[in-house]
Amino acid sequence: MHIPDGFLNTGVSVATGVVAAGVVGYGLRKAREELDEKSVPLLALCAAFVFAAQMLNFPVAGGTSGHFLGGVLAAVLLGPWLGSLVLTLVLVIQCLGFADGGLTALGANVFNMAVIGTVAVYFIFRGLKAALPRSRPYFLAAAGVAAWLSVVLASGACAVELAVSGTSPLGVALPAMVGIHAVIGVGEAIITVLVISVVLAVRPDLVRTYDLQEAPKALVDSEVSR
Repeated sequence: MHIPDGFLNTGVSVATGVVAAGVVGYGLRKAREELDEKSVPLLALCAAFVFAAQMLNFPVAGGTSGHFLGGVLAAVLLGPWLGSLVLTLVLVIQCLGFADGGLTALGANVFNMAVIGTVAVYFIFRGLKAALPRSRPYFLAAAGVAAWLSVVLASGACAVELAVSGTSPLGVALPAMVGIHAVIGVGEAIITVLVISVVLAVRPDLVRTYDLQEAPKALVDSEVSR
């Protein structure tokens, strides 16, 4: 999904870069409001985990391979704007330090993975969370579904950009990208749910979007008796 140099035309590169820059700029502004002593170490740890996980590929059908995206994980732990900054930082380091994704396509890669795969899908996650019963299993289910969608939607955006640029016809690029990434998304969902489950078991207060903690039984009983 990391688009290399030469695959996008100037118009697509500029358009996606402008949108990505706007979202990142807003994320930096929100970071001034949201970062505190508790979230700064978590942000750094999350960025390190996503970076390391993205460097590990796992085999998929047909001799292809996939890797963890991490957008929904970052958004669930930190919120959408800090999550988008985590993905952007990872993508910039990969581009400049490891030539993973082209410099001219950096804006598009940030748009696909940090904007669509993180911010946009976060609001889908929030809608799912609101629609489902308020309990930890359903919270994790919403995160899993959103994680799968993040990979599928980001890959679909990539296919559209390639088609608009004239690199590959949409009828070829879209089924190929979405089909293989629908499989990759299953791994994304599993890893996301497992990591969030571990954090919830140890430190639920670190999960910014988790507001479903059950009240102590004694408190519930006292409220019922009133």
